[in-house]
Amino acid sequence: MSNPLLQQHPLPPFSAIKPEHIVPAVEALTQNNLTALAQRLKNLETPTWQNLIAPLEADGDTLAQAWAPVGHLNLVCNTPELREAHEKALALLSPYYTALGQNQDLYQAYQQLKDSKDFAKLSQAQQTAIEHALRDFKLSGIDLPKDKQQRYGDIQAELSKLTSQFSNNVLDATQGWFYHTQELDDLQGLPESIIAAAQSAATKKGKTGYVLTLDGPVYMAVMTYADNRELRHALYQAYGTRASDQGPTAGQWNNADLLESILTLRQELAALLGFKHYSELSLATKMAQSPEQVITFLQDMAAKAKPAAQKDLAELKAWVQSEYNITDLQHWDISYYSEKLRQKKYAVSSEEIRQYFTLPKVIAGLFDVANKLYGITIKEVGRDDLWHDDARYFEISKPDASGTPQKIAAFYFDLYTREGKRGGAWMDDCRVRRQTPEGLQLPVAFLVCNFNGPVAGKPALLTHSDVTTLFHEFGHGLHHMLTQVEVAAVSGINGVEWDAVELPSQFMENWCWQPNVLKSLSAHVDSGAALPDALIAKMLAAKNFQSGMFLVRQIEFALFDITLHAQYGSDTFSSVQNVLDNIRQQVAVVIPPAFNRFQNSFTHIFAGGYAAGYYSYLWAEVLSADAFAAFEETSLFDTTTGQRFLDEILSKGGSQSAAVLFKNFRGREPSVEALLRHSGIAT
Repeated sequence: MSNPLLQQHPLPPFSAIKPEHIVPAVEALTQNNLTALAQRLKNLETPTWQNLIAPLEADGDTLAQAWAPVGHLNLVCNTPELREAHEKALALLSPYYTALGQNQDLYQAYQQLKDSKDFAKLSQAQQTAIEHALRDFKLSGIDLPKDKQQRYGDIQAELSKLTSQFSNNVLDATQGWFYHTQELDDLQGLPESIIAAAQSAATKKGKTGYVLTLDGPVYMAVMTYADNRELRHALYQAYGTRASDQGPTAGQWNNADLLESILTLRQELAALLGFKHYSELSLATKMAQSPEQVITFLQDMAAKAKPAAQKDLAELKAWVQSEYNITDLQHWDISYYSEKLRQKKYAVSSEEIRQYFTLPKVIAGLFDVANKLYGITIKEVGRDDLWHDDARYFEISKPDASGTPQKIAAFYFDLYTREGKRGGAWMDDCRVRRQTPEGLQLPVAFLVCNFNGPVAGKPALLTHSDVTTLFHEFGHGLHHMLTQVEVAAVSGINGVEWDAVELPSQFMENWCWQPNVLKSLSAHVDSGAALPDALIAKMLAAKNFQSGMFLVRQIEFALFDITLHAQYGSDTFSSVQNVLDNIRQQVAVVIPPAFNRFQNSFTHIFAGGYAAGYYSYLWAEVLSADAFAAFEETSLFDTTTGQRFLDEILSKGGSQSAAVLFKNFRGREPSVEALLRHSGIAT
């Protein structure tokens, strides 16, 4: 039987991919690539782009095209068989990439090309790709003695295994607990859609009554709307203790030892490469110059945000005491009473607004925004070969010089939460834009969210937060899909500094707060009416409600991450929990209960690529707010400004540093003023 992962396809053949195909395909492709590289290097006299890097890129893309659907399926259709095959394949990929990064002959060939006269004749993208590769050789231990190179490879292989296990444990812990009740009264206050979903979940589990899971949309709905305080407490405790030694599943899927092992190996890796700690190593490929610069940036933000957060909390506590005679406000009360206060102050309900955001209308409005900004047209194209009934496929076209529409990219949507699908939202690449001997390979993206699906024959309804999430991920997608770069290593999001990669995504969120755009995104689920002006005015008035509390929470996560990776293994380090507790004492206004084990499910830094980089969200938000301010200075859909953002940011990918690209767009260095203004926090 032929292996579909060993054949070239314009798009992945999802229906043909079986778990048993994965390991043989990865074994064959990695071995073929290493053999072909050795042969080329053996016969190489004068390295050029065409005889060295172009074939290396082609081999890498062949492997990437096989691996992309495997990694994607593992996230969106996880099964025990797929998970096992995925982990075995990861164990093969890690030594493969280590072998490339420590190939002395390949390194010398790259260096020879960099030092040649031909280097100056290469394009900006080609030059940057070579410079990045030389930097990455250093970070792969190219200068280490053989025994330390071996240790580097062993560490990377083990980290790959451990971070995958960390993620799996969080998924299992999330899906391994649920709240079951026969009493509808227990669910008082919850939206009808959540109650209907709870009935459906109970049926799927072979039970009567109602089942509430820890899936993101359900958990947030309970925290925000459930009148039953004990119910909120139960879900808060279960969610906040996932994959830990605490809570209702204590000891099951516990990530505590994994977390320590990951940190230990990262610190050893950093020391091996000559860095003081992992935070230094992480920043070697980012915009920020040092951990000290990041910590100063975060502390400055905290100094501005904490007074606003304290004011937010004091207002909430005083109101809850006066209205409900509650003096012991707990963590599981905050979202609930915050929503009550928001409705009281602004007469606006998240659930009321949700009735206007039907998914089909939001998607149409999103595509319209992209069309107005960048002149692109997006159409759904029917495809038989998809991984789930929820999945959809779209193509993007843009007029050429003669005005004829030309396909330039494509993407998949998978937007609903379900069993076996990782929580959260993300964009990943399926195909990267690159030049091939057969012509231009167009970029294709995976865009994934976890919204509540349609209920009782009605379209899916989104909260306004869901709407901004969709815009955010689509911003990542546009960065990947609207690139004009044809060198894979710096095409789309590739090669972009991690602390700048959130710029295009956070930038897109701004349109979700513009009155005319809100009207175009909305159609009431029953009447079809757009959001009325009065309701939009209330939304905008409430936009920065408790923004100080939200901002210090993000600062808390970011400071914990960068500090943990800077202190781990040093004399000043005591425990992960102590680091987190100390950070909270510095910046938090609400301290979680002692049983909370947030760190045990912090997949962003222990399984998601944000290690010593979680600050990137705030760092990039400074850039995105300042970029959007350029439209505030002209007009919301100013075509000249939109074209300039496309030309200077989106189309350039990682071909130049983000600092240079931002300055080219804005005409100056970034300023924090716009972010503070947009957040309602005075400078």
